[in-house]
Amino acid sequence: MVRSDARENRVRILAAAREAFAGDGDPSMNQIAQRAGVGAGTLYRNFPTREALVLAVYQHELERILETVPALLAAHPPIEALQRWTLDLVDAMRQKHGLGDALSPGAHQAIAEQSYGPVIAAITQLLDAGKRTGVVRVDADPADFLQFTAALWRAATEPEDRAPRMLALLLDGLRRR
Repeated sequence: MVRSDARENRVRILAAAREAFAGDGDPSMNQIAQRAGVGAGTLYRNFPTREALVLAVYQHELERILETVPALLAAHPPIEALQRWTLDLVDAMRQKHGLGDALSPGAHQAIAEQSYGPVIAAITQLLDAGKRTGVVRVDADPADFLQFTAALWRAATEPEDRAPRMLALLLDGLRRR
């Protein structure tokens, strides 16, 4: 069993790393440890390599996004829930790919393989909610929708982020006529 202080250290490290990676520059492991308020030994005990830390940050973020589906569906109509969830996913995908230099090709592949099933399940849940209420086309396919998200995270962000506008077009195409 992991001690509570060790769990808290891990949570602080992940939060500090997420914040550091999202900012400008390329933070060192020591800078991340300082930001988390832990020693370098604690950081390396939890994450022996920079790649291990990056993978853990991405996995933690993905789990957070996946866990939001029920709350989004409870608080919003299905199309709006799908829109909010997708924009959150797109942001996470952009962050992951922004860290590309820190990850080996094998790590990118591992992320894709580990996340595909859970992401498809979340999209299925969101689309099925829309199908049940009659607002989403019955032929809407979760795998097709996921393919479209790749275009969204690659969409230009300057001078403005084009992903929300592109997603609005996609969601309009999902609506049952």
